[in-house]
Amino acid sequence: MAGMTKEMKNLVLASGSPRRKEILEKAGYAFTIDPSDFDEDSVDPHSMPPHELARFLSLQKALDVAARHTGSVVLAADTFIVFEGEIMGKPHTPEEATRMLMKLSGRTHSVITGFSIVQGAQIHSDSVESRVTFRELRTREIEDYVGTGEPLDKAGAYAIQEMGSALVEDLEGSLDNVIGLPLQEVSSVLSGFLKI
Repeated sequence: MAGMTKEMKNLVLASGSPRRKEILEKAGYAFTIDPSDFDEDSVDPHSMPPHELARFLSLQKALDVAARHTGSVVLAADTFIVFEGEIMGKPHTPEEATRMLMKLSGRTHSVITGFSIVQGAQIHSDSVESRVTFRELRTREIEDYVGTGEPLDKAGAYAIQEMGSALVEDLEGSLDNVIGLPLQEVSSVLSGFLKI
């Protein structure tokens, strides 16, 4: 039908992340939010390769929410950092955040986001990788940054779109991916799900 837009089917974002919400809103999508109840900490991060793990976690989140929204298009994502083969999720304490940032200082790490889109039996999962290099950080800088509270509950203990941008020396790949949702890749797939 002529004049139909990408907002005509109900899109559900299976995430409580304000950063993912903002990325989708800026792109012009209309959607509702219903965070997934799937416990990502229940999955051993070493049980599969990083890209496979990112896709798996995002798919479990999407399937969890899709069960409550039959007929809707459900989008879920999972972002984490890989540094020297180690998967780094979100720090839960200031001490954990400090340790993460000290490891990443002056080094390059990968940021991987898995995303899954589900509508009924139709499923698409993919993953995107960006590479971020930190400049050499002084201990006092790290302590001051952790003291702001920003690193808590952020993958790798920093927010590149906020104060954490001051830590970054170089970025290869998608900034949106590092923030938590690779918009270009997600939009390309969503267009197929949302078309009438």
